[in-house]
Amino acid sequence: MGLRIPVLLGSVRSDRVGIRAARYIIDALTRKGHEPVLVDPMELQLPLLDRMYKEHPKGEAPANLERLATLYREADGFMIVSGEYNNGIPPALKNLLDYFLEEYFWRPSAILCYSAGQFGGVRAAMQLRMTLAELGMPSIPSLLPIPRIQQVLDEDGHATAEWIDKSAGRFISEFEWYAGALQTQRAGGTPY
Repeated sequence: MGLRIPVLLGSVRSDRVGIRAARYIIDALTRKGHEPVLVDPMELQLPLLDRMYKEHPKGEAPANLERLATLYREADGFMIVSGEYNNGIPPALKNLLDYFLEEYFWRPSAILCYSAGQFGGVRAAMQLRMTLAELGMPSIPSLLPIPRIQQVLDEDGHATAEWIDKSAGRFISEFEWYAGALQTQRAGGTPY
């Protein structure tokens, strides 16, 4: 049985290339029998965080937050697609993440990071690990960094470099293992 996986995209820039990475990983997850769902802050148009989902009276949160809360509660794990802005987490991604807390608990996350340069977004990924752990969805040990993304993925998210499919396969297999392990543990109850 496939996993339900929200794919959180971290960019709202008009000329963003991260959508290529999101399309790539959604296709790769779908081919493995999973159910990825794109969570795009550009489409959601969330304002800068003023009130978390849980701070709204029950049933009174904005409709887009209610939909995300439902999706997140059904999730088996989260795929995070992040660029690197000044060696850090893109502000749109941090804003998107901070709207929720308990909905993430006891589920793994996996970080696909990218950049136009040679580092592939790994400096942002290191900061993301701390944030994701604090949110209750620790990241798996492996990353899927994509350096020089414009040379590796085309606009539709199709690979133009041979190495990425092999790297993505290992990355997804590791994520599946953690998602399955935590799914089993959640079924038996959580520590609190």
